[in-house]
Amino acid sequence: MGNVGIVFGTRPEAIKMAPVVKQFKTHSKWNTKVIVTGQHREMLDQVLDVFNIIPDYDLDVMTENQSLTDITTAVLNGLEQIFSCWKPDYLLVHGDTTTALAAALAGYYHKIAIAHVEAGLRTGDLYNPFPEEANRKLIDGLSTVFLAPTEAAAKNLRLEGISSKQIYVTGNTVVDALYMVVNDNYQFKLPQLRALTFSKPVVLVTAHRRENWGQPLENICAAIRDAASCLPVDIVFAMHKNPQIQSVVKSYLAGIDNVYLIDAPAYIEFANLLNRCKFLVTDSGGLQEEAAALGKPVLVLRDTTERPEGIESGILKLVGTDKEKIVYEISNLIQNNELYRHMTHAHNPYGDGKAAMRIKNIITEFHWRDVNGN
Repeated sequence: MGNVGIVFGTRPEAIKMAPVVKQFKTHSKWNTKVIVTGQHREMLDQVLDVFNIIPDYDLDVMTENQSLTDITTAVLNGLEQIFSCWKPDYLLVHGDTTTALAAALAGYYHKIAIAHVEAGLRTGDLYNPFPEEANRKLIDGLSTVFLAPTEAAAKNLRLEGISSKQIYVTGNTVVDALYMVVNDNYQFKLPQLRALTFSKPVVLVTAHRRENWGQPLENICAAIRDAASCLPVDIVFAMHKNPQIQSVVKSYLAGIDNVYLIDAPAYIEFANLLNRCKFLVTDSGGLQEEAAALGKPVLVLRDTTERPEGIESGILKLVGTDKEKIVYEISNLIQNNELYRHMTHAHNPYGDGKAAMRIKNIITEFHWRDVNGN
């Protein structure tokens, strides 16, 4: 049939692309090669192990304190060597990361058709989130096939002048990945999580985005501290590996009895914790979709989101980074049963667990039309 390259480098990308890899690897008519960039080595390898994926190429670009420029140039140089020897018909990249942008650019230089998984997400603010909003727009500018997760994302692409013949609504592959690993009988491995009795509501927190570094992150941590002190809850803060982030989080939250600080756990551990928590407080983009797929309300620690469908459905709520507002919204979601019921019963707009299969079928159809000149 043809050659397909699938590129990813971070843990969120790996999670969302794993179901796609599985679909293409089991389709004998495609020669599929997986390329990882490896800038988040430990977290990436955990995901590869969970989904039993062995990369065909590993750029291993991880260095300490690398800048966005460092990542971009390393990925470009690494892919240049690969594409000089092996040139796929289609290169699948995911989302809005620096890896995806650099890979799309490398593919474009070699005249490889780019298929953008999770195309069309927009906030309308080029610097929020940074650098993701610019990345996704630039990737869409280089792409041939646009695999939009929702109709709203597809509409964004049409408004930007992209032909409807190139746009496909697939659902989000993160839902596929979740359904593969979530188990109501799952037994946690981390001691801190095994200590949870779930007799009290468990609130799960993550915060790592670049635009929240500095005072916004301090506000978030202060709000979690205050909420923990006045509410009958257990709070699990899953900390990003970045030592600068961990330093701030620990300075505010270490030693509080009902706050559990953990390093970002393996994917299967985190997914099952998300499945059992009361609700999620996060500045992550992808976690908004994952929580919604599990019927978990999300308080979004941002002023904008590229996932407006969740806001419209009622399962997501923007709360920003003001300390008092965060405390109020957490308290309200704990104490207001009607609000909690309304959010948990909201429609999940992000897919049915069959996105990866649709993507494989779309690329197959697209390639057949291309080969036959249609």
